[in-house]
Amino acid sequence: MTKATEWIVYIIEADNGHLYTGITTDLARRLTEHKQHKGGARFFHTSAANKVVYQETATDRSSASKREAAIKKLHRKAKLALIATS
Repeated sequence: MTKATEWIVYIIEADNGHLYTGITTDLARRLTEHKQHKGGARFFHTSAANKVVYQETATDRSSASKREAAIKKLHRKAKLALIATS
């Protein structure tokens, strides 16, 4: 029996203060990719990825994607409130 993959929904703050939301199975690797522009999001080409400010786990890719979409729809104030509660 294979181990179930744990998905992570995360928010990274860029150097300019903007917030980026994504999903991954390996947060350390993904942060490195964003910082080095190797497989990372184009979002970070204008301002470097600074740090992970929020993360939560999901049981599968589908639920992680749905949660990511829900977070992306939030206004900045609501995202900052979510970050403050973590």
